[in-house]
Amino acid sequence: MTGPLVVVGDALLDIDLVGTAGRLAPDSPVPVLDDLVEHPRPGGAALAALMAARDGHDVVLVTALGDDDAGARVERLLQGVRIVRLPYDGPTPVKQRVRADGQSLLRLDSGSRPGTVHGVPQEVAWLLQDAAAVLVADYGRGVTAVPGLRRLLAALPQRVPLVWDPHPRGSEPVPGARLVTPNRSEAALFAERLGVPPVGSRTPLAAAGRHADGLVAGWQAQAVTVTLGAGGALLSYGAGSPVVAPAPSVHCIDPCGAGDRFAVSAAVGLAAGRVTVEAVQQAVQDAAAYVAAGGPASLMADPSGTAGSPTDGDSRPVEETIAAVTRRGGTVVATGGCFDLLHAGHVATLRAARRLGDCLVVCLNSDASVRRLKGPSRPLVPAADRARVLEALECVDAVVVFDEDTPAEVLSRLRPDIWAKGGDYAGADVPEAAVLQAWGGQAVVLPYLQGRSTTGLVHTATARAALSTDRPT
Repeated sequence: MTGPLVVVGDALLDIDLVGTAGRLAPDSPVPVLDDLVEHPRPGGAALAALMAARDGHDVVLVTALGDDDAGARVERLLQGVRIVRLPYDGPTPVKQRVRADGQSLLRLDSGSRPGTVHGVPQEVAWLLQDAAAVLVADYGRGVTAVPGLRRLLAALPQRVPLVWDPHPRGSEPVPGARLVTPNRSEAALFAERLGVPPVGSRTPLAAAGRHADGLVAGWQAQAVTVTLGAGGALLSYGAGSPVVAPAPSVHCIDPCGAGDRFAVSAAVGLAAGRVTVEAVQQAVQDAAAYVAAGGPASLMADPSGTAGSPTDGDSRPVEETIAAVTRRGGTVVATGGCFDLLHAGHVATLRAARRLGDCLVVCLNSDASVRRLKGPSRPLVPAADRARVLEALECVDAVVVFDEDTPAEVLSRLRPDIWAKGGDYAGADVPEAAVLQAWGGQAVVLPYLQGRSTTGLVHTATARAALSTDRPT
């Protein structure tokens, strides 16, 4: 990515006041919060800029900050972000959420009435011309309505992707935007405002597609993607069937900022030369990872990097699955293998293993581990793809990738109740049995489905390929 990512929009100061609620007030039925701790963070366009900077990108934020303590705090929180202030005579908005046990109890807003932006510095024009991409994060406070700024955005060179994250109280995207990213409810509202004919749709997805098609035409955008929360995102170019990028299934702790995460990733992807559909697919994955890691709390807690993707091999989600089953008094079953070219024998073993307990964790050999066990020509399928295929099976609850030759180390960490080994070990000890004994676990054998193996599939494919090559043309 050459040139900076320029983020344009309204900056806020977000503060979470987090406490413990263990009793009710004696004078009214409201919770009393003890041990309050303040967690400040940038909000609005400032949060988007911080996300991009934490990803390691060169970021410039063009925004209006008040000459007040809140504005100064936002600046201090934006480490790694260059800030270009617009001449502004109003306050910096502050949003405070009072939270306990992961739940928001109350929100307190101040500085809600915006001031006026007086002109646009020449520096902004130069920044936009040299940008790798421009992200407009509109939070409805007037920055994107400044006439001089809108003219500059509308005149961006074709080579500079413009991603516009709109707001119901904000301005319409300028014509020619590469991608506009409303959520489902925003898309419906904007479509109504533009007079898009309400056509009966049998499903919410169909309705989102019709809204997106209408918004592409009404806004003269190159594409519109409607974010669908846990449903991923729908991408429309205004004609033809829309593209749907499903989201991975994750546990949502705090969705605040997920839309910003999506827009940032999409803008960065377009800046790197990805086509729009590829940028949207990556944005869905990044937004899911951000939400799964705790939302804005995870961003502020880890200044050295960002949350990993849900399928990056991190064992934390696996351990959370095991802990949940254990708390319910359930039985945790684990099995393992290479699972290269998943076949009917694998599926039979996995289903049998799952019937032994209340959840099934698959310990998957990494690519390096498979090469050491099977030879340099294996695996045929990389570990990330093998994990995705396994996770798609209804009988599999979690997958963890390990790099050792045996699963002994990962078993010692996960400590399942049952280790199910596929193969012919009748009358012999399963190699991992001694490991399971350390915590009272049990190793068992599940017979293979005869005549099914990856090696057999490879030999058959090789023989048939040779046969077809030898035939005369």
